[in-house]
Amino acid sequence: MRLGTAAAAAAITVIGAGAAAVAVGRYASDTALKPSPDQPFPGDSRLTVHSATEERIALTRSLAAMRPGTYGLTGNGCHAVVGSVVHGIPHPADAVVRRLERVTHGTLRPGKRMRLTPQVHIGNPRDALGLDYADVDVPGELGSLPAWFVPGVRDTWVITAHGLGTTREHPMVAMPFLHRHRLPVLDLAYRNDLGAPRTADGIHHLGDTEWRDLDAAIRYALRYGAQSVVLHGWSTGATMALRAATRSALRDRISGLVLDSPVLDRNATVRALAAARRVPRALLPLVVRAAEGSTGISLDHPTDAVDPEELDVPTLLFHGPDDRIAPWTASRSFAARRADLITLQPVPHAPHAAMWNADPSAYEEALRRFLTPLM
Repeated sequence: MRLGTAAAAAAITVIGAGAAAVAVGRYASDTALKPSPDQPFPGDSRLTVHSATEERIALTRSLAAMRPGTYGLTGNGCHAVVGSVVHGIPHPADAVVRRLERVTHGTLRPGKRMRLTPQVHIGNPRDALGLDYADVDVPGELGSLPAWFVPGVRDTWVITAHGLGTTREHPMVAMPFLHRHRLPVLDLAYRNDLGAPRTADGIHHLGDTEWRDLDAAIRYALRYGAQSVVLHGWSTGATMALRAATRSALRDRISGLVLDSPVLDRNATVRALAAARRVPRALLPLVVRAAEGSTGISLDHPTDAVDPEELDVPTLLFHGPDDRIAPWTASRSFAARRADLITLQPVPHAPHAAMWNADPSAYEEALRRFLTPLM
């Protein structure tokens, strides 16, 4: 009797532990699939402000602080824009000096904890960039989707879609270039964004359902004068663009795709997002299974998010080997399978969705060469 009681207690303990692990996996999955601009990604180290003048800022020395290019610098109640690393300036051995482009709001006090972000601009196109724009509402399947429309004279529109952990402010990095080339821009907020309709589960489906909001934006553009559209997406926004290009009833009006750090290996992306929330490695398989249950997406074949054989439009793909959210190898393989249509633009030393940030001039020159025949 005692042996039976002990066995039953042991079984209950095992079952309880298993149920607890499943619950933790489900919780971690839901947390990972609700990325926010306030939450760091893998590789986003906290940087301490050592000092700041009107033109320069000294930050904690780290690989992140030494990245080339232009980034937002964000912390509690503060946002600034930093440029390239400045060499030849006296500074402490544990610090890196960068150009300080501007302080958008707040104060850069010594000791303040900050992190770099690819989201350079905050606000709207007029306040951030001096561009005229209109607030428009795009009718979507869940309700009205807010968007910014920056007018241009061409009849090819560029529709932009941000990705994980950012907002529609992120695509503003490309707006000055697109505006100089007189291309109208429709910058979309989609389901679960601030001001957009909420889904019942409130989680991100890695582009698998969100693409339908991008499809609604295509319909809007064609209704208001576009003859064709180019879809420009970052991260899961790039995955949304791929979905629209292969599934939309209006895909024949899509003349090109620009993909920045597309999420193609969804298994790896879910694991990376969970790891960024400090989920123990041993629980990551449970997180993947829970994500499958929450989203209805099969992650057993992670690289078939979109079959490149289904593509029939020119595609420019920016990605780099330092991405810790969306594996570079998946993009490289994806592009190799359709070398006739996909131009792969490797970008070294750039974190996820920060290909423009790492080298704005090179990014925009590649974009110019790609878009010119499509205008």
